[in-house]
Amino acid sequence: MRSLLDGKTLTLDIGRKALLAVDQTLLPGREEILVIEDEKAVFDAIKQLKVRGAPAIGVAAAAGYAVCASRFDVSSREEFDRRCGELSAYLASSRPTARNLFWALERMDAVLDSDKTSGVGKIKEKLLLEAKAVEEEDIARCRAIGLNGERFFGDGMRILTHCNAGRLAAVKYGTALAPVYVAAEKGRRVRVFCDETRPLLQGARLTAYELVSAGIDTTVLCDNMAASLMASGGIDACIVGADRIAANHDVANKIGTMPLAVCAKRFGVPFYVAAPSSTFDANCPTGADITIEQRDASEVTEMFFGNRTAPAGVKVFNPAFDVTPHELITAIITEEGVIDPSKT
Repeated sequence: MRSLLDGKTLTLDIGRKALLAVDQTLLPGREEILVIEDEKAVFDAIKQLKVRGAPAIGVAAAAGYAVCASRFDVSSREEFDRRCGELSAYLASSRPTARNLFWALERMDAVLDSDKTSGVGKIKEKLLLEAKAVEEEDIARCRAIGLNGERFFGDGMRILTHCNAGRLAAVKYGTALAPVYVAAEKGRRVRVFCDETRPLLQGARLTAYELVSAGIDTTVLCDNMAASLMASGGIDACIVGADRIAANHDVANKIGTMPLAVCAKRFGVPFYVAAPSSTFDANCPTGADITIEQRDASEVTEMFFGNRTAPAGVKVFNPAFDVTPHELITAIITEEGVIDPSKT
């Protein structure tokens, strides 16, 4: 993966006016770069999980907004702003749960709102520069998360993670895996256990792929094996990412996160969440107020396995996320420091 986009998962190419991104649906079998230049392509990349992970979704939304706006063939600022409003609403409808998506679009909308006097050409340039700033800031934030969290992961520790919150979920370092990468950079030997993460196998396909590529000792396990591993004393700490964090520090993350937190509490294993400040939603009081995305039944019954794994016509329950109550979380690691959720 290091050879792709100079080690980045996605990047805004201002010269080409295009968003370049690793197509995560093809990993680990094939490495391919998407060249995204229009509204539908941005929407589809996010909706179809070609770009996924809360920070990466935010960067893709900002870059996609700027790329599409730069291609609007209008001369009137009023018409340009109207088209941007439609674009923002369209991209916001791609996925409902990740806070970073809305945060990024709100940030791009604010560029228009803060400058009503510039002409179309100038405001297009400002949008591209703002989107590039979002990308560069993501790298810095994730690196800071790593520096703030690496102290929790000493030499020889066995770490369990769920879904993918590493480099592929952000521009470069990731969130949950950033402390792991920083610990490894400092010479600590850590072992990472990756939940397979049904139904879309982000842990097996993506987390294991990037960790093995980075030379880190990696083991894949099915989701329903994690409790036994913790019960036997085989895990020293858990760390996951987040898609939205409520004001009371309840955390929405990939489905299967909450059971891990419950098991970790039962067996005395520290349970950490790592996320940038852009994932926090001050307007969402508790986890009960978070909209949970429901995805297509085919992801459970036939995707990735070649043959159907359930009979045709069976009903399927397929939420993309669950909510972990804050009282089950040991600490939330951000770029600004470490939060104790018990002091909410």
